[in-house]
Amino acid sequence: MNILEVSHVFKSYKTKTERTDVLKDINLCVGEGETVAVMGPSGSGKTTLLNLISGIDRADSGDIVIDGKSISDMSKADMALFRRKRLGMVFQDFNLLECLNVRENILVPMALEKMFCDEQEERLEKVAKVLCIEDILNKNVSDISGGQKQRTAIARAIANAPAVIIADEPTGNLDSKSAKDVMSYLVEANEKFGTGILMVTHDTFAASFCKRIILLKDGTVVSELDRKGSRHQFFHDILEMLVMIGGETNDI
Repeated sequence: MNILEVSHVFKSYKTKTERTDVLKDINLCVGEGETVAVMGPSGSGKTTLLNLISGIDRADSGDIVIDGKSISDMSKADMALFRRKRLGMVFQDFNLLECLNVRENILVPMALEKMFCDEQEERLEKVAKVLCIEDILNKNVSDISGGQKQRTAIARAIANAPAVIIADEPTGNLDSKSAKDVMSYLVEANEKFGTGILMVTHDTFAASFCKRIILLKDGTVVSELDRKGSRHQFFHDILEMLVMIGGETNDI
């Protein structure tokens, strides 16, 4: 079952003198429990695609369906509510609230949904255990490492049981060990909770943890690659694909 479907999406930006076509007839899907990476050179339209899927921006035409609901014609208010309930967001810069500790950061989205306290604590315990952050729940955000911050951000994103997690360069600010840990925990959380994940990354190493790669260039999908063997082999398959189309690589 597809939890995210993007169908024939076009997006352009206009100035007084010209129009720039950023996305051209984009078609992609993410299945329930599937982890998909979108890669491609700078300027290929990756960020624009995330903005459309998260409802921050609107496509010129086409349709985006998340968890069986089309978001294309939603009002801003309806989209904001839908995003809070059905989308989890993970950012390169963590976007944690520095004034709160780890526990409180994870509880924020559940508190906004006015869940019963018992349910909040039950979900907190589950995600903290999967992401191995049980021992830092009472620490201030300023006192934990970058890898721990990103795992906290993932826990916060997944705590509300979203249909899809949108991850924007989730390993961009991490060293190689932290990046490996974060991706391992992200994939494990995905398998445990069955949430679809769409990740934009330049990082070939991070992408190798995914089940499928979608390659963008000049606003179009130019290639897709399914993982069929080991992660090590997939890493080299991705590198070869990127070299063939002149994409960017980062093999930390």
